[in-house]
Amino acid sequence: MNIGKKVLIIDSDPVSARTILELLAKRAVLATVATNEAAANEYIEGGSFGVVFLGIGEKLGGRAVFEIAARVRVLMPETPVVMMACLDGMNASDGAELASRAMQAGCAEFAAKPLSGQRISKLLDRMLPVVSVPIAAEDEQSSWSIVGKSSSLGRTVELAQRVAPTTSPILITGESGTGKELLSHLIHKQSKRCAGAFVKVNCAALNDSLLESELFGHEKGAFTGAYVQRKGRFEQAHNGTILLDEITETGSRFQAQLLRVLESQDIQRVGSSENIKVNVRIISTTNRDLGQEVKQGRFRADLFYRIAGVRLAVPALRERVEDIPSLVWHFVSMYSHECRRQITGLDSGMLEVFGKYGWPGNIRQLRNVVRSAMILGSGQVLCLADRSWLMDDLMPMVDETIDAEIEGTLESMEQKTILNTLRRTAGNQAHAARILGISDRTLRDKVKKYKQSCIAV
Repeated sequence: MNIGKKVLIIDSDPVSARTILELLAKRAVLATVATNEAAANEYIEGGSFGVVFLGIGEKLGGRAVFEIAARVRVLMPETPVVMMACLDGMNASDGAELASRAMQAGCAEFAAKPLSGQRISKLLDRMLPVVSVPIAAEDEQSSWSIVGKSSSLGRTVELAQRVAPTTSPILITGESGTGKELLSHLIHKQSKRCAGAFVKVNCAALNDSLLESELFGHEKGAFTGAYVQRKGRFEQAHNGTILLDEITETGSRFQAQLLRVLESQDIQRVGSSENIKVNVRIISTTNRDLGQEVKQGRFRADLFYRIAGVRLAVPALRERVEDIPSLVWHFVSMYSHECRRQITGLDSGMLEVFGKYGWPGNIRQLRNVVRSAMILGSGQVLCLADRSWLMDDLMPMVDETIDAEIEGTLESMEQKTILNTLRRTAGNQAHAARILGISDRTLRDKVKKYKQSCIAV
């Protein structure tokens, strides 16, 4: 079931709810009905929905409905809410005031009951995905899904599902933007630790001393600013999973501390000598060749063997080109409400360009391009022609990609794409990183590597 095609109906009026349910059933859309405020809050806090229909009635008064709308806006800010109310007996000004309040509360639409089948159909056409996409894996209780049907992605997902129930540490490798974090979510959700916490640590964002405090916690007074005792991420993840994102960004001192924790399964808070037992599964990710990092002395070999009990490689987007149309539709569905566009088709020329492009920023970059095209374009067919700069950003790099394929390695293709982008942005790395869909740090690392290879940027 595609999460984007789940609908929540909050309405104490059985006739109104049944009308919506019947239309959703014809579209093969899963619907959940809540008839009171308590049930509505439970579903909102525990699930993710593509659309929420929210009806004012005898058992769900205006105050309760507006409180529910506010809660949806906080917990599911991208989800459109259709507020419904019977206007019989109201004068025109009262009805207009109610509709105005609904808009001010963040509702996407205000509709008068009873809703006709045609009215509901038009709302669903605009707010729900118009195309179902193949899902390799998803979690219906949260908002993530792994989209695609390519054999390379399927092999990775199948292996992840096989190792998930075990306790083995896992190393996930892949370029930036390929979806390594999504795969780690899948492993946690299908593990025996799924009832425990899933805690993520971005190793690239913290230096060694901050990482130590962040992961192991600290005692009150351990250092300047430590005004209270604080549990670290390992304690928070006890009986669950901890994700060490971009683990190759850690320094040698911290790597030594981490190795001790993995071997002893206990930690010491900063400023304490007390050992605290933890039971945590480790998932690590990196966008680098970790074996090469070990050879060059930038990563401890003993830690590498400890965290790489099982290795999973997430394919780059250029290695699963057949998934691009599905991913485009997935992002169209994701941003259709935000962009207020109903997309019914994809331009064939755009898809041809997408298929030839190298995508150095991978899925993250594709998402940014689709979102920009939706925001800046018009009409029901998604294309890049009406915003030429979007096409200009891709076309020269398509030529570079083809040249690189003829010349040989994927690495040279990536290198030419990045260097070409830097030339076109006059060396502005921040601008180039945005175009490529990669982080500034990743771009800096690649430029440094090219300079070390005596390649002029």
